[in-house]
Amino acid sequence: MSSRPEPQISPVMRRLSAYMAAVLASDIPTEVAEKGKHHLLDTLGAMVSGAKLPPGKLVIGYVRGQGGTAEASVPGSDVVTSAVNAALAGGITAHADETDDSHPDSFSHPGCGVVPAAMAMAEREGRSGADLLRAVVFGYDLAARSTMAIGPARLYHEMHRSSHSFAALFGAAGAAAVLAGLGADQCRWALSYTAQQAAGVACWARDEYHVEKAFDFGGMGARNGVAAATMVQAGFTGVEDVFSGPRGFFEAFGGDAKGLVRELGSCFEVMNTHIKKWSVGSPIQAPLDALELLMKEHGLGPGNVAGIEVRICRQEAHVTDNRTMPDVCMQHCLAVLLIDGGLTFISSHDYARMNDPAVRALRARITLASDPDLPRREGIVTVTTTDGRALTRHVPHVRGTANNPMTRAEVDAKAADLMTPVLGAKRARDLIDAVWEIESVADVRGLRPLLRA
Repeated sequence: MSSRPEPQISPVMRRLSAYMAAVLASDIPTEVAEKGKHHLLDTLGAMVSGAKLPPGKLVIGYVRGQGGTAEASVPGSDVVTSAVNAALAGGITAHADETDDSHPDSFSHPGCGVVPAAMAMAEREGRSGADLLRAVVFGYDLAARSTMAIGPARLYHEMHRSSHSFAALFGAAGAAAVLAGLGADQCRWALSYTAQQAAGVACWARDEYHVEKAFDFGGMGARNGVAAATMVQAGFTGVEDVFSGPRGFFEAFGGDAKGLVRELGSCFEVMNTHIKKWSVGSPIQAPLDALELLMKEHGLGPGNVAGIEVRICRQEAHVTDNRTMPDVCMQHCLAVLLIDGGLTFISSHDYARMNDPAVRALRARITLASDPDLPRREGIVTVTTTDGRALTRHVPHVRGTANNPMTRAEVDAKAADLMTPVLGAKRARDLIDAVWEIESVADVRGLRPLLRA
């Protein structure tokens, strides 16, 4: 009787699978744990608020009809369902609009894939808050590295694949596999099932209603990542090293597998992930910052503004130019900010305001231009006042980016703004406080009453 040959496993796969299997037993630096809490709370806020938006309502109705073993809750609802279904719903609610975080170097939104998958698996397995936090931090590492190893610009612009979907999938699978308690061999198989599900095409940009986009960016990856982990946990075996050898993942998509483990354990990608100060499309962030600064410095209001010119990068100007959704329409968001003196989640998602005569009159005085010299996520705003002055502000680093991070108090305030209309003031406050002390949560299932709408 012949013995099974020793599988050929690359150094990259050995390093990655061993690292994954040890995540729950490893400490993370204090500043990384703090940033991880920022993103856990920020994404939970997106999930809870997104539960009441059209994509969220659709997916909650869908998973409610699917039933399933009561393993995990869907934040912002009364649904408790299977971990796979809860991850699907959580991923869609997390990106039901433009509230969630982003990682520029990987061209992805890691939180909307990682956090829903991690929450679902932590509930399913009865894991502690400390385990949840460790898994989330690793999920961000694998999410970002998965597309950076391929080359996100080539993946998106040349291959027409959705880098957002790839990152969400690998990040979700990584977090779910960690919380499933998989050993190194099982982690390799889970990564193979993950790679087999890598999908997503860049036509998501044509989705006018943000429903398929929410699935592509969050729901699909979160669901498939949890499926990969739980199938292997149930005994499924697979290819020992999907990242090397003939017809492997990187032979199919190109890139360099070494990028998956480069600086793993010393460079934590959650530290390079941005949180949005404003709950609107990313290209609108810098112009809102710039206009808010000009308003504070010069006492600007709708009565003394004759016109506003906005310049952002060429690749993104069309994404926000006079769109039909309020939170992705550049002109509308700036008009509401100027009229109200601030911009909340509710005001930036109020469709009725798009037909408000005062908003429409001011919006008509706002022009958007593309600037070939501006990088992504920067913005220049020039306000012409009624007395003839031209006031300009350039924002190279938006508030909430890695170079200009939000404070704990700012993240707290954003989460309260997102959660309070759905959960009520007391429950929202209790949930936020619990996340800030997540290491003291013995079992994540104890958070269910706070997540329930």
